[in-house]
Amino acid sequence: MKLYLDTCSLHRPLDDKAQVRVALEAEAVLAILALCQTETATLATSDALWFEVNHNPHLQRKAFVSEILARAALMIEFTEAIEQRAKELERRGFKALDALHLASAEAGAVDYFCTCDDRLLKKAKEQPDLKIGIAAPLELVQELMP
Repeated sequence: MKLYLDTCSLHRPLDDKAQVRVALEAEAVLAILALCQTETATLATSDALWFEVNHNPHLQRKAFVSEILARAALMIEFTEAIEQRAKELERRGFKALDALHLASAEAGAVDYFCTCDDRLLKKAKEQPDLKIGIAAPLELVQELMP
C-alpha cells in the first residue's frame, strides 16, 4: 500500500501533545512510519514535499521530516500534468501547496493521502474525482492495522 503523508502529518510527532487528539495523531503517524520502515507500506515523497520542507525555518522540524523523506521508497517528481491538476484543484478552493500535494499523490498512484489539516481533509473528501483515498492519521492507522 502506497502512502503520502503531507507536511502537517509528518510534523505531528513534534507538536505539543497537551491535547489528546494531537497525542493520538502523533502516535498514529509514528505507527504509520514504522509500517513503512518494515516495508508493510510504501512511503511516497514528492518535489512538493521537499519544497515545503526545505523552506521550513524550524531546524528541528526540517531535520526530522528530511530524515523521514530521505527513506521514502517512492519519489514523485514534478511534471506538467501535476501542475495542471494542481491548478484545477486550486480553482476548486484548495491552497496552492495543498493542491500540489494532492496532484502529486494522484500522479504517484498512492492508495492514501494522509493529513491532520481538518479543512483540507474535509474539502478533499468532498471531491468526487480524486483518484486516491483521503484519511486523517487515526483513520489511516485503523485501515492499515484492522
